[in-house]
Amino acid sequence: MTSRQKGLKKSLVALGMVAGALAVAASNAEAADPIKIGTFLSVTGPASFLGDPELKTLELYIEELNKGGGALGRQLELVQYDVGVDSKKAITAVKRLVSQDEVDVIIGGSTSGATMAVVPIVEKAEVPFISLAGAVAIVEPVKKWVFKTPHTDKMACGKIFEDLQSRGLTTIALISGTGGFGKSMQGQCTKLAPAYKINIAASESYGPKDTDMTAQLTKIKGVDGIQAVVNTGFGQGPAIVTKNYRQLGMTAPLYQSHGVASKKFIELAGDAAEGVRLPAAALLVADMLPDSDPQKPVVQGYSAAYSDAYGGSVSTFGGHAYDGLQIAVAAMVRAGSTDKEAVRNEIEKTSGYIGTGGVVNMSEKDHLGLDLSAFKMLEIKNGDWSIVK
Repeated sequence: MTSRQKGLKKSLVALGMVAGALAVAASNAEAADPIKIGTFLSVTGPASFLGDPELKTLELYIEELNKGGGALGRQLELVQYDVGVDSKKAITAVKRLVSQDEVDVIIGGSTSGATMAVVPIVEKAEVPFISLAGAVAIVEPVKKWVFKTPHTDKMACGKIFEDLQSRGLTTIALISGTGGFGKSMQGQCTKLAPAYKINIAASESYGPKDTDMTAQLTKIKGVDGIQAVVNTGFGQGPAIVTKNYRQLGMTAPLYQSHGVASKKFIELAGDAAEGVRLPAAALLVADMLPDSDPQKPVVQGYSAAYSDAYGGSVSTFGGHAYDGLQIAVAAMVRAGSTDKEAVRNEIEKTSGYIGTGGVVNMSEKDHLGLDLSAFKMLEIKNGDWSIVK
Protein backbone atom coordinates (compact mmCIF):
# COMPACT_ATOMS: atom_id res chain seq x y z
CA MET A 1 0.00 0.00 0.00
CA THR A 2 1.44 3.40 -1.01
CA SER A 3 1.70 6.35 1.37
CA ARG A 4 -1.12 7.99 -0.59
CA GLN A 5 -3.37 4.97 -0.10
CA LYS A 6 -2.46 4.79 3.59
CA GLY A 7 -3.21 8.48 4.00
CA LEU A 8 -6.54 8.21 2.21
CA LYS A 9 -7.54 5.15 4.20
CA LYS A 10 -6.37 6.73 7.45
CA SER A 11 -8.36 9.92 6.94
CA LEU A 12 -11.48 8.10 5.76
CA VAL A 13 -11.29 5.53 8.55
CA ALA A 14 -10.85 8.31 11.10
CA LEU A 15 -14.16 9.74 9.90
CA GLY A 16 -15.90 6.40 9.91
CA MET A 17 -16.44 6.86 6.19
CA VAL A 18 -14.47 4.18 4.35
CA ALA A 19 -15.58 4.43 0.75
CA GLY A 20 -16.72 0.85 0.53
CA ALA A 21 -18.96 1.22 3.55
CA LEU A 22 -20.86 4.02 1.81
CA ALA A 23 -21.74 2.01 -1.27
CA VAL A 24 -24.54 -0.46 -1.73
CA ALA A 25 -22.57 -2.11 -4.52
CA ALA A 26 -20.09 -0.95 -7.12
CA SER A 27 -22.11 -2.52 -9.92
CA ASN A 28 -25.22 -0.61 -8.86
CA ALA A 29 -23.18 2.60 -8.64
CA GLU A 30 -22.06 2.21 -12.23
CA ALA A 31 -25.60 1.76 -13.45
CA ALA A 32 -27.31 4.55 -11.50
CA ASP A 33 -27.21 8.25 -12.30
CA PRO A 34 -24.23 9.91 -10.59
CA ILE A 35 -24.48 12.14 -7.56
CA LYS A 36 -23.46 15.56 -8.84
CA ILE A 37 -21.17 17.65 -6.63
CA GLY A 38 -20.98 21.21 -7.97
CA THR A 39 -18.14 23.58 -7.23
CA PHE A 40 -16.91 27.03 -8.25
CA LEU A 41 -13.38 27.89 -7.15
CA SER A 42 -10.55 30.38 -7.60
CA VAL A 43 -8.32 27.88 -9.37
CA THR A 44 -6.42 30.57 -11.28
CA GLY A 45 -5.64 34.21 -10.56
CA PRO A 46 -4.55 35.96 -7.34
CA ALA A 47 -6.56 33.59 -5.10
CA SER A 48 -5.33 30.39 -6.76
CA PHE A 49 -3.51 29.49 -3.54
CA LEU A 50 -7.03 28.90 -2.19
CA GLY A 51 -8.79 27.31 -5.14
CA ASP A 52 -6.02 25.08 -6.46
CA PRO A 53 -5.67 22.88 -3.34
CA GLU A 54 -9.45 22.93 -2.88
CA LEU A 55 -10.03 21.52 -6.36
CA LYS A 56 -7.24 18.98 -6.03
CA THR A 57 -8.70 17.79 -2.74
CA LEU A 58 -12.19 17.35 -4.15
CA GLU A 59 -10.82 15.44 -7.14
CA LEU A 60 -8.62 13.22 -4.95
CA TYR A 61 -11.32 12.18 -2.49
CA ILE A 62 -14.14 11.84 -5.01
CA GLU A 63 -11.89 9.50 -6.98
CA GLU A 64 -11.20 7.49 -3.83
CA LEU A 65 -14.87 7.29 -2.86
CA ASN A 66 -15.78 6.15 -6.36
CA LYS A 67 -13.14 3.40 -6.27
CA GLY A 68 -14.92 2.03 -3.23
CA GLY A 69 -18.31 2.10 -4.93
CA GLY A 70 -19.39 5.70 -4.38
CA ALA A 71 -22.24 6.59 -2.03
CA LEU A 72 -25.82 5.33 -1.92
CA GLY A 73 -24.90 2.84 -4.64
CA ARG A 74 -24.01 5.69 -7.00
CA GLN A 75 -20.82 7.24 -8.30
CA LEU A 76 -19.94 10.85 -7.50
CA GLU A 77 -19.40 13.33 -10.34
CA LEU A 78 -17.60 16.64 -9.82
CA VAL A 79 -18.87 19.56 -11.90
CA GLN A 80 -16.47 22.46 -11.50
CA TYR A 81 -15.94 25.99 -12.79
CA ASP A 82 -12.92 28.24 -12.33
CA VAL A 83 -14.16 31.74 -11.45
CA GLY A 84 -10.89 33.38 -10.39
CA VAL A 85 -11.80 36.24 -8.05
CA ASP A 86 -14.63 37.51 -10.24
CA SER A 87 -17.98 37.60 -8.41
CA LYS A 88 -19.83 37.96 -11.73
CA LYS A 89 -18.23 34.74 -12.97
CA ALA A 90 -19.24 33.09 -9.71
CA ILE A 91 -22.84 34.13 -10.22
CA THR A 92 -22.83 32.78 -13.79
CA ALA A 93 -21.24 29.51 -12.67
CA VAL A 94 -23.70 28.89 -9.84
CA LYS A 95 -26.68 29.69 -12.04
CA ARG A 96 -25.38 27.07 -14.46
CA LEU A 97 -24.71 24.54 -11.68
CA VAL A 98 -28.27 24.94 -10.49
CA SER A 99 -30.26 25.20 -13.72
CA GLN A 100 -28.23 23.31 -16.33
CA ASP A 101 -26.01 20.88 -14.44
CA GLU A 102 -28.70 20.17 -11.83
CA VAL A 103 -26.18 19.41 -9.10
CA ASP A 104 -27.25 17.81 -5.84
CA VAL A 105 -25.05 19.95 -3.60
CA ILE A 106 -22.57 22.81 -4.04
CA ILE A 107 -19.21 22.85 -2.23
CA GLY A 108 -17.16 25.89 -3.12
CA GLY A 109 -16.68 29.58 -3.13
CA SER A 110 -12.98 30.12 -2.38
CA THR A 111 -13.47 33.79 -1.48
CA SER A 112 -15.99 35.59 0.69
CA GLY A 113 -16.92 37.96 -2.11
CA ALA A 114 -17.80 35.14 -4.50
CA THR A 115 -19.72 33.29 -1.80
CA MET A 116 -21.83 36.25 -0.74
CA ALA A 117 -22.61 37.03 -4.38
CA VAL A 118 -24.23 33.63 -4.95
CA VAL A 119 -26.08 33.22 -1.66
CA PRO A 120 -29.35 34.64 -3.06
CA ILE A 121 -29.17 32.17 -5.95
CA VAL A 122 -28.73 29.03 -3.83
CA GLU A 123 -31.32 30.21 -1.34
CA LYS A 124 -33.89 30.72 -4.11
CA ALA A 125 -32.99 27.44 -5.82
CA GLU A 126 -32.99 25.58 -2.46
CA VAL A 127 -29.73 23.73 -3.08
CA PRO A 128 -27.49 22.77 -0.11
CA PHE A 129 -24.38 24.96 -0.26
CA ILE A 130 -21.20 24.53 1.81
CA SER A 131 -18.88 27.51 1.40
CA LEU A 132 -15.10 27.35 1.71
CA ALA A 133 -14.71 31.08 2.49
CA GLY A 134 -13.99 32.86 5.76
CA ALA A 135 -16.33 35.81 6.36
CA VAL A 136 -18.71 35.40 9.29
CA ALA A 137 -21.46 37.10 7.25
CA ILE A 138 -21.78 33.87 5.25
CA VAL A 139 -23.45 32.15 8.20
CA GLU A 140 -24.44 35.02 10.47
CA PRO A 141 -27.32 35.52 10.34
CA VAL A 142 -28.13 31.90 9.57
CA LYS A 143 -29.36 31.24 6.04
CA LYS A 144 -31.38 28.08 5.55
CA TRP A 145 -29.39 26.55 2.68
CA VAL A 146 -25.92 27.97 3.41
CA PHE A 147 -23.18 26.36 5.53
CA LYS A 148 -19.39 26.77 5.72
CA THR A 149 -16.30 24.88 6.89
CA PRO A 150 -13.55 27.49 7.50
CA HIS A 151 -13.17 29.33 10.77
CA THR A 152 -14.65 32.82 10.57
CA ASP A 153 -12.92 36.16 10.53
CA LYS A 154 -14.70 36.95 13.81
CA MET A 155 -13.14 33.85 15.38
CA ALA A 156 -9.70 34.89 14.09
CA CYS A 157 -10.07 38.28 15.78
CA GLY A 158 -11.02 36.59 19.03
CA LYS A 159 -8.08 34.17 18.93
CA ILE A 160 -5.63 36.99 18.17
CA PHE A 161 -7.07 39.15 20.93
CA GLU A 162 -6.76 36.26 23.41
CA ASP A 163 -3.08 35.98 22.50
CA LEU A 164 -2.58 39.73 22.82
CA GLN A 165 -4.11 39.60 26.29
CA SER A 166 -1.78 36.77 27.30
CA ARG A 167 1.18 38.95 26.28
CA GLY A 168 -0.14 42.04 28.06
CA LEU A 169 -0.60 43.96 24.79
CA THR A 170 -3.62 46.23 24.63
CA THR A 171 -2.97 48.98 22.05
CA ILE A 172 -2.85 47.89 18.42
CA ALA A 173 -3.12 49.02 14.83
CA LEU A 174 -5.02 47.35 12.03
CA ILE A 175 -3.95 47.21 8.41
CA SER A 176 -6.54 45.61 6.18
CA GLY A 177 -7.17 44.47 2.65
CA THR A 178 -10.18 46.08 0.99
CA GLY A 179 -11.47 42.79 -0.48
CA GLY A 180 -14.48 40.97 0.93
CA PHE A 181 -12.56 39.00 3.58
CA GLY A 182 -10.17 41.78 4.64
CA LYS A 183 -12.92 44.35 4.95
CA SER A 184 -15.14 41.94 6.87
CA MET A 185 -12.40 40.95 9.33
CA GLN A 186 -11.47 44.59 9.88
CA GLY A 187 -15.07 45.25 10.85
CA GLN A 188 -15.27 42.19 13.09
CA CYS A 189 -12.04 43.06 14.92
CA THR A 190 -13.26 46.62 15.46
CA LYS A 191 -16.55 45.37 16.92
CA LEU A 192 -14.90 42.74 19.10
CA ALA A 193 -12.02 44.83 20.47
CA PRO A 194 -13.88 46.43 23.43
CA ALA A 195 -14.88 43.02 24.81
CA TYR A 196 -11.17 42.13 25.05
CA LYS A 197 -10.16 45.61 26.29
CA ILE A 198 -8.16 46.15 23.10
CA ASN A 199 -7.64 49.73 21.91
CA ILE A 200 -7.34 50.14 18.13
CA ALA A 201 -5.23 53.31 17.87
CA ALA A 202 -4.77 53.30 14.09
CA SER A 203 -6.36 51.64 11.07
CA GLU A 204 -5.05 51.64 7.48
CA SER A 205 -6.02 49.73 4.34
CA TYR A 206 -4.60 48.59 1.00
CA GLY A 207 -6.11 47.51 -2.31
CA PRO A 208 -5.82 44.08 -3.94
CA LYS A 209 -3.43 45.39 -6.61
CA ASP A 210 -1.18 47.42 -4.28
CA THR A 211 2.46 46.35 -4.41
CA ASP A 212 3.86 48.53 -1.62
CA MET A 213 2.30 49.32 1.77
CA THR A 214 5.16 51.44 3.10
CA ALA A 215 3.03 54.60 3.25
CA GLN A 216 0.31 52.96 5.36
CA LEU A 217 2.83 51.32 7.68
CA THR A 218 4.77 54.56 8.07
CA LYS A 219 1.60 56.21 9.36
CA ILE A 220 1.11 53.37 11.85
CA LYS A 221 4.75 53.61 12.91
CA GLY A 222 4.22 57.28 13.68
CA VAL A 223 1.42 56.60 16.18
CA ASP A 224 2.68 56.55 19.77
CA GLY A 225 1.94 53.54 21.95
CA ILE A 226 1.29 50.89 19.26
CA GLN A 227 2.17 47.53 20.84
CA ALA A 228 1.18 45.19 17.99
CA VAL A 229 -0.13 45.28 14.43
CA VAL A 230 -2.84 43.00 13.03
CA ASN A 231 -3.16 42.49 9.27
CA THR A 232 -6.61 41.37 8.11
CA GLY A 233 -6.33 40.07 4.59
CA PHE A 234 -5.32 37.18 2.33
CA GLY A 235 -3.38 36.60 -0.84
CA GLN A 236 -0.13 38.38 -1.69
CA GLY A 237 -1.01 41.56 0.23
CA PRO A 238 -0.09 40.19 3.69
CA ALA A 239 3.32 39.03 2.40
CA ILE A 240 4.01 42.51 1.07
CA VAL A 241 2.90 44.03 4.37
CA THR A 242 5.25 41.69 6.22
CA LYS A 243 8.24 42.59 4.03
CA ASN A 244 7.57 46.33 4.26
CA TYR A 245 7.08 45.99 8.02
CA ARG A 246 10.58 44.60 8.46
CA GLN A 247 12.08 47.07 5.96
CA LEU A 248 10.78 49.93 8.09
CA GLY A 249 12.40 48.42 11.17
CA MET A 250 9.09 47.92 12.95
CA THR A 251 9.58 45.56 15.89
CA ALA A 252 6.16 45.30 17.55
CA PRO A 253 4.56 41.84 17.19
CA LEU A 254 2.88 41.33 13.81
CA TYR A 255 -0.22 39.16 13.45
CA GLN A 256 -1.80 37.79 10.29
CA SER A 257 -5.17 36.12 9.74
CA HIS A 258 -5.89 32.48 8.93
CA GLY A 259 -6.25 33.73 5.37
CA VAL A 260 -2.49 33.17 4.94
CA ALA A 261 -2.37 29.72 6.54
CA SER A 262 -0.19 28.02 3.93
CA LYS A 263 3.51 27.65 3.22
CA LYS A 264 2.97 29.96 0.25
CA PHE A 265 2.83 32.92 2.64
CA ILE A 266 6.14 31.95 4.22
CA GLU A 267 7.69 31.55 0.78
CA LEU A 268 6.44 34.96 -0.37
CA ALA A 269 7.41 36.81 2.81
CA GLY A 270 10.77 35.05 3.20
CA ASP A 271 12.88 35.89 6.24
CA ALA A 272 10.52 38.75 7.10
CA ALA A 273 7.93 36.17 8.22
CA GLU A 274 10.04 35.18 11.22
CA GLY A 275 8.08 35.77 14.42
CA VAL A 276 4.74 36.42 12.72
CA ARG A 277 1.78 34.89 14.57
CA LEU A 278 -1.57 33.75 13.19
CA PRO A 279 -4.52 31.56 14.17
CA ALA A 280 -4.83 28.44 12.02
CA ALA A 281 -6.25 24.93 11.92
CA ALA A 282 -4.39 21.97 13.40
CA LEU A 283 -3.77 20.66 9.88
CA LEU A 284 -0.63 22.79 9.53
CA VAL A 285 0.97 21.19 12.58
CA ALA A 286 -0.40 17.66 12.28
CA ASP A 287 2.73 15.88 13.52
CA MET A 288 3.09 18.23 16.50
CA LEU A 289 -0.29 17.29 17.96
CA PRO A 290 -0.35 14.95 20.96
CA ASP A 291 -1.47 11.39 20.24
CA SER A 292 -4.49 12.01 22.47
CA ASP A 293 -5.83 14.69 20.11
CA PRO A 294 -8.77 13.20 18.14
CA GLN A 295 -7.87 15.35 15.12
CA LYS A 296 -4.41 13.85 14.74
CA PRO A 297 -5.30 10.77 12.64
CA VAL A 298 -7.54 12.88 10.42
CA VAL A 299 -5.06 15.65 9.68
CA GLN A 300 -2.13 13.23 9.35
CA GLY A 301 -4.14 11.07 6.95
CA TYR A 302 -5.17 14.02 4.80
CA SER A 303 -1.64 15.46 4.80
CA ALA A 304 -0.09 12.17 3.72
CA ALA A 305 -2.64 11.54 0.97
CA TYR A 306 -2.49 15.07 -0.45
CA SER A 307 1.29 15.35 -0.35
CA ASP A 308 1.77 11.96 -1.96
CA ALA A 309 -0.73 12.73 -4.72
CA TYR A 310 0.42 16.24 -5.55
CA GLY A 311 3.73 16.85 -3.80
CA GLY A 312 4.56 19.79 -1.59
CA SER A 313 2.99 20.80 1.69
CA VAL A 314 -0.69 21.00 2.57
CA SER A 315 -2.67 24.14 3.30
CA THR A 316 -5.72 24.63 5.46
CA PHE A 317 -7.64 25.61 2.32
CA GLY A 318 -7.58 22.14 0.84
CA GLY A 319 -8.65 20.93 4.26
CA HIS A 320 -11.76 23.09 4.08
CA ALA A 321 -12.75 21.31 0.86
CA TYR A 322 -12.07 17.92 2.45
CA ASP A 323 -14.37 18.76 5.36
CA GLY A 324 -17.06 20.11 3.06
CA LEU A 325 -17.10 16.96 0.96
CA GLN A 326 -17.14 14.60 3.94
CA ILE A 327 -19.94 16.54 5.66
CA ALA A 328 -22.02 16.59 2.47
CA VAL A 329 -21.58 12.90 1.63
CA ALA A 330 -22.22 11.84 5.22
CA ALA A 331 -25.44 13.87 5.18
CA MET A 332 -26.57 12.11 2.00
CA VAL A 333 -25.83 8.73 3.53
CA ARG A 334 -27.79 9.57 6.68
CA ALA A 335 -30.66 10.94 4.57
CA GLY A 336 -30.62 7.80 2.43
CA SER A 337 -31.08 9.92 -0.68
CA THR A 338 -30.00 13.08 -2.48
CA ASP A 339 -33.31 14.82 -1.82
CA LYS A 340 -32.16 18.39 -1.28
CA GLU A 341 -34.36 19.17 1.71
CA ALA A 342 -33.39 15.93 3.43
CA VAL A 343 -29.67 16.49 2.76
CA ARG A 344 -29.90 20.07 4.00
CA ASN A 345 -31.54 18.88 7.20
CA GLU A 346 -28.83 16.28 7.78
CA ILE A 347 -26.00 18.76 7.15
CA GLU A 348 -27.57 20.95 9.83
CA LYS A 349 -27.57 17.97 12.19
CA THR A 350 -23.81 17.35 11.75
CA SER A 351 -22.50 16.51 15.22
CA GLY A 352 -19.17 15.26 16.47
CA TYR A 353 -17.60 15.34 13.01
CA ILE A 354 -13.81 15.39 13.46
CA GLY A 355 -12.32 17.19 10.51
CA THR A 356 -9.24 19.14 9.51
CA GLY A 357 -10.75 22.35 10.89
CA GLY A 358 -11.80 20.97 14.26
CA VAL A 359 -14.73 19.12 15.82
CA VAL A 360 -17.91 20.28 14.10
CA ASN A 361 -21.28 20.51 15.86
CA MET A 362 -23.86 22.31 13.74
CA SER A 363 -27.42 23.22 14.63
CA GLU A 364 -30.32 25.25 13.28
CA LYS A 365 -28.69 28.28 14.92
CA ASP A 366 -25.10 27.50 13.89
CA HIS A 367 -24.19 26.56 10.31
CA LEU A 368 -20.44 26.40 11.05
CA GLY A 369 -20.24 24.39 14.25
CA LEU A 370 -16.75 25.43 15.40
CA ASP A 371 -15.57 27.45 18.39
CA LEU A 372 -12.25 29.10 19.28
CA SER A 373 -10.81 25.80 20.51
CA ALA A 374 -10.67 24.75 16.83
CA PHE A 375 -7.90 27.31 16.27
CA LYS A 376 -4.22 26.88 17.15
CA MET A 377 -2.09 30.00 17.61
CA LEU A 378 0.98 29.49 15.44
CA GLU A 379 4.25 31.38 15.17
CA ILE A 380 6.64 31.19 12.24
CA LYS A 381 10.10 30.08 13.41
CA ASN A 382 13.02 29.25 11.12
CA GLY A 383 10.77 29.26 8.09
CA ASP A 384 8.22 26.81 9.50
CA TRP A 385 5.19 26.62 11.78
CA SER A 386 5.39 26.22 15.53
CA ILE A 387 2.60 26.06 18.12
CA VAL A 388 2.48 28.91 20.62
CA LYS A 389 2.31 27.29 24.05
